[in-house]
Amino acid sequence: MSKKKTRQVRHITTLLSFVLGLVLCAISLAAELLGIDLTPGFGIVQMFQLLIGVTLLTAAIFMYLKEIRPDNAPHSLQADIGVRLAATGLIFAYVAGLSDLIGIGTHVAPVFERPFVGPLQLGGLGLGVLSIIIGILLYHTSRGSRDASSMEFLVSNGK
Repeated sequence: MSKKKTRQVRHITTLLSFVLGLVLCAISLAAELLGIDLTPGFGIVQMFQLLIGVTLLTAAIFMYLKEIRPDNAPHSLQADIGVRLAATGLIFAYVAGLSDLIGIGTHVAPVFERPFVGPLQLGGLGLGVLSIIIGILLYHTSRGSRDASSMEFLVSNGK
């Protein structure tokens, strides 16, 4: 496959991942408003949709950032930390979102009839998404076409 064709396929995949991620997140968050919620409250199906949507959005953002980086851009420790931090954030979001289902949440059976999203899960989900955002920012501000990373720029007080 030619380089142009590979780039075109990568671009289409990035765009489709982003759009599908947005749609899944929007449907899961607005299911009650749309009248398509299967259970009262925020159920497990909606949580799966939200988590898959966040995963697709994260992957699409990283694919886009990789595409806009110059081909000869060196790898930096900051970029590696950003990718790993975002992946850790995804794992944290999955664990927090599915905590009742895997038995480590505060609303587990037999006391509760079905799992539902509580404030601790929302906090965990928020921390996971915050970690993803910080990872994306670290990756984006890492060495691209510059000679030094943004961390060196910050340490040298902008000189």
